Amino acid sequence: MNRWEGKVAIVTGASSGIGVAISKSLVSHGVKVVGLARRLDKLQEIVQELGKDKFFAVECDLRKEEDILKAFKFVEEQFGGADILVNNAGVISPTKIIESDTEEYHKVIDTNLIAPAICSREAVQSLIKRKAAGHIVNINSIAGSYAESLIIPLGMYSASKYGLRALGTELRHEIIASDLDIKITNISPGAVYTEMVQTFLKINAENEIRRLMNLLEDKDIAEATIYALGTPESVEIPEITVIPHKTAFCSVNNELIH
Repeated sequence: MNRWEGKVAIVTGASSGIGVAISKSLVSHGVKVVGLARRLDKLQEIVQELGKDKFFAVECDLRKEEDILKAFKFVEEQFGGADILVNNAGVISPTKIIESDTEEYHKVIDTNLIAPAICSREAVQSLIKRKAAGHIVNINSIAGSYAESLIIPLGMYSASKYGLRALGTELRHEIIASDLDIKITNISPGAVYTEMVQTFLKINAENEIRRLMNLLEDKDIAEATIYALGTPESVEIPEITVIPHKTAFCSVNNELIH
């Protein structure tokens, strides 16, 4: 991680869960983090914890392109641009595709796929402009690889996550064709104990969750992110799948969600 010390990272969905954990890990390695999320009050709490010179809060609704462009403009004006992009923000809808209205489709696809595409485009253009090396990390889900084995209807979630995986592949092809020094890593966790999972499962008692299933922690995904970023310049890890160890409830072929 020495190569990234003093560099700048943009982390979407930085107000809770995996986004917070990744932000903290990056800051601990000397990376300045610009956190994007809708809940500015939550971001300000992280500023207080990590330091206003280390974590920078930007209110951003990722469903609004103007918000994303404004956030990237802020990063360019304040720091010259970002070197790392972590597309972490994601939403899930329990409403079945065959019962959903179209707006529900848009909410999931806009957040989980279109926003990462826009952020990636802006990040790559900034890196090209500065002739800099960079790394884009997409926080995906095993729902984007093993949807056939899932037993819970996830609406448009799996479709969006398959799309995110394909987005990473296409970005890599374009980057190679353009001879750019930018890595792409897709990290696909199993079920992680986050606010989103708690809400989806409608289980709030931590002990009950622990009893029912062996969940990953947000710090586990943060460590995977740091691992990918810390590889030698000559090494690129395109895919990391993270599942709980020694669990009877969850496996690659019988998993829930990130």
